[in-house]
Amino acid sequence: MNRRPHAQLRLTADLAILTVRQGRLEVLTVRRGNKPFLGQPALPGGFVRDDESVDDAAARELEEETGLKGLHLEQLAVFSEPDRDPRGRVVTVAYLAIAPDLPTPQPGSDAAAASWEPVDRMLTPGADLAFDHARILTTAVERARSKLEYTTLAAAFCGETFTVADLRSVYETLWGTPIDQRNFSRKVLNTEGFITPTGQRISSGVGRPAILYRRGPATTLHPPMLRQSMPTSPDAD
Repeated sequence: MNRRPHAQLRLTADLAILTVRQGRLEVLTVRRGNKPFLGQPALPGGFVRDDESVDDAAARELEEETGLKGLHLEQLAVFSEPDRDPRGRVVTVAYLAIAPDLPTPQPGSDAAAASWEPVDRMLTPGADLAFDHARILTTAVERARSKLEYTTLAAAFCGETFTVADLRSVYETLWGTPIDQRNFSRKVLNTEGFITPTGQRISSGVGRPAILYRRGPATTLHPPMLRQSMPTSPDAD
């Protein structure tokens, strides 16, 4: 019996780190300092060492290449197409992390530069993300958009305290569409445990001061806030 040889695999961890900055959904990118794809933008990541798990490698690469640490990293998917890496058969475990207004990254290791970039720009053909990182980023963004429907993830994009308008802005930014203010507020405030009032208000200088909230104890939304069930409003503020 002919036995086909087993593939000799190498394993990497790649990270899609998303945040909302100045009303835009942005992703953390590095500029590669080594071949292949020298000088091109890429997601942070690298090879798993012999003495570490993939989770540990993801956290290490994030800190080494960008200076960021302490983020909650969620396994997103495995990408294993045979030709995804010109260096050989490399399988990657992709991770997703989401946090509000993260600081400016500091490049290190084999990253020549690190920066926050608008997701829309990074997913255009001219962005030339290295490897299959455009596919990884697309998968990460869609995961985040879907999680907004069924979980309280949107509050993770906000600061420690926020207004309902701030929370609505997260949905509009990720979903890419305006949402009716009254309908959204009604759904959020009627969902037990989604957000909790702080007892404080903040003034924008126009109208009544807005109530400040913080993230509540709930992790899932019942009922879900489905994209197709949220009417849009051309004059949503």
